[in-house]
Amino acid sequence: MEVRKSDNSVEEYSTEKIRRGVKSAFKVAGKPCDDIIVDFVIHKMRIYDNITTAEIRKQIEHCLMDIDKDAAHAYIEKYDQMTADKVAVARRQDFITQYLDASNAATGSKFDANANVEHKNIVTMGNELHKEDNILQNRRMLYERIRLLYNKKTAKQYIKDIETHVLYKHDETAIPGMPYCVAVTMYPFLTDGLTKIGGISTAPTDLKSFCGEFINLVFSIASQFAGAVATPEFLMYMDYFIRKDYGEGYLSRLDEVVEDNAKRRTLESVIENCFQQVVHSINMPSGNRGYQTVFWNVGYFDRPYFEGVFGDFYFPDGTRPRWETLSWLQKKFMKWFNKERERYILTFPVETMAMLTDGKDLVDSEYADFTSEMWAEGHSFFCYLSDSPDSLSSCCRLRNSIKDLEDEEHNHNTHQFSMGTASVATGSKSVMTINLNRVIQDAYNREGETDRESVYGRIREAVADVTERVHKYQTAFNSIVKDFYEADMLPVYSAGFISMNKQYLTIGVNGLTDAAEFLGIEIGDNREYEEFVNLVLETINVVNRKDRTRELMFNTEFVPGENLSVKNYNWDKKDGYFVSQKHEMYSSYFFNPEDESLSVLDKMRLHGNRYVRYLDGGSACHINIREHMSKEQYRQLLRVAAENGTNYFTFNCRNTVCNDCGHISKDTLQKCPKCGSGNLDYLTRIIGYLKRVSSFSEARQREEHIRAYK
Repeated sequence: MEVRKSDNSVEEYSTEKIRRGVKSAFKVAGKPCDDIIVDFVIHKMRIYDNITTAEIRKQIEHCLMDIDKDAAHAYIEKYDQMTADKVAVARRQDFITQYLDASNAATGSKFDANANVEHKNIVTMGNELHKEDNILQNRRMLYERIRLLYNKKTAKQYIKDIETHVLYKHDETAIPGMPYCVAVTMYPFLTDGLTKIGGISTAPTDLKSFCGEFINLVFSIASQFAGAVATPEFLMYMDYFIRKDYGEGYLSRLDEVVEDNAKRRTLESVIENCFQQVVHSINMPSGNRGYQTVFWNVGYFDRPYFEGVFGDFYFPDGTRPRWETLSWLQKKFMKWFNKERERYILTFPVETMAMLTDGKDLVDSEYADFTSEMWAEGHSFFCYLSDSPDSLSSCCRLRNSIKDLEDEEHNHNTHQFSMGTASVATGSKSVMTINLNRVIQDAYNREGETDRESVYGRIREAVADVTERVHKYQTAFNSIVKDFYEADMLPVYSAGFISMNKQYLTIGVNGLTDAAEFLGIEIGDNREYEEFVNLVLETINVVNRKDRTRELMFNTEFVPGENLSVKNYNWDKKDGYFVSQKHEMYSSYFFNPEDESLSVLDKMRLHGNRYVRYLDGGSACHINIREHMSKEQYRQLLRVAAENGTNYFTFNCRNTVCNDCGHISKDTLQKCPKCGSGNLDYLTRIIGYLKRVSSFSEARQREEHIRAYK
């Protein structure tokens, strides 16, 4: 008789297979099994032609239950595992088939679509294959730690919050227990090189060794974090080594030939070559990050900012940074990088210019003018403004301020952008994002009065409640990271590049504008919207402050949500929640990017102090423009930003890339100016970083297509 297997193939019925299976079950159960038992099982079998293997197993299980329950359970567990393994293999095979047909790597990704992967290949596919296993392991590990620190009820609530999409744990696909992102101090690099983080290179001694080892440093640190790596001191340290090699007055030697070889490079050419070596190397895909480029961030400072942050800094040899040479190097790097982007598509570093304001204008007029000049020349970078040099930006959205507000209740003690471009030795160990649209609609629909005061009271209570739960989950994750640290498995910390106590546990928010639309609030610069935004963010801020300890710091971030904004929107839509029909994903800003009615000034006001004052983890205002403005216009917008307290923003004008000849233009064109081709692609920021639109996920490509470029 024939037996039909799970894959629909057939084979001859064999009693020998049953014999082996039964004996194996008794062996696993630790009990003897003689032939009489096996013969009894075989005798009890009711076999017919075309019987399935599932039916045979079911009959054996029932028979063993009457003989020995321990052996029966051992048999069931063995074949359940075999079935699960087969299902997992089949699921992965289906994924491979789908990935082969995907339009690009971001669209092919099942769990966390990411435009930072330029091309799909066998490495990117291999990285995706095991993400589901990592999610399950991360989720189980955190569940057990929450249960250990609190109780089973809280642990179950965590799983419920994740599975009902009230909450999203970022980078669950990463290696279990891996911290999120970091801005490092490079000081240990000057004293120990890479030796304390597993490398063999000792401290750099000159410009050449600095550049080579710095590349390895960035890749080494990035391998231990799921997100971005920021090196805000990069140019200051490069300037240090240029001065060591070519003297304190090297600016007077820029045209001097300093290489006695066939190339006969001048000092300025040597410096440009160093830029190229570092930038091009770090923009190469990294195998240990699934063929993604390292998310690398750097910062620039105007003079008052530099003096406020590094005024008391000394290098290991007792010398101090020199503003005159560093300022030249910062400007040189920005000019060079802008020009280099006309030759190559270079995503990283993400740059941030940090400048001091007096509430009306920029304090350093020279750097205000230079910043405006760079934007007018088509360069794409972020600007961070603060009225105190103890407040720093840390990435494409995050910031910190060590300045206390006058009231003790709010968490303005240390505003910290969690990813790092202009702050030193900070970051985020973990980001968990609250789906505000779902939480607020659930609060609204709870039994109670429908007047504004009552509704806002329920919203405040719901947001506070979920924030307190997230703090417990984040505390548990912090405990896991600590275990890895104490086991010497996170050498970046033990080597002194970052301290665990200086990294935040970040509460992300997503779905704010759709929640406002659900409540009938106009999304724009108006009193009602301002009140709603501050209700939500102040509530989280107060809870963050309340739960802060010497070891644990919490901040709130308006997450970019490259992938999450799409997921949350679709999950909520599927579950019957209100979602706006004007777009197909949640906004990453205080406005909707497709809103044609908003001007540049409106967007700057919506990311001004009246809206962001409780967002102590930061946000970024992306101002999409149809064409570049003049230096004078950008300079005026800097004044507007200073007056409104718009602390983090950038301007996005789509760059044009010709797919035929490779020409890159800083302008948005319909035809290639070099070869006349209409086969074009465009470069713009998907969220925080610059990429080809064609490398966006399909959902993000549709979102980019409806953005309002004013």
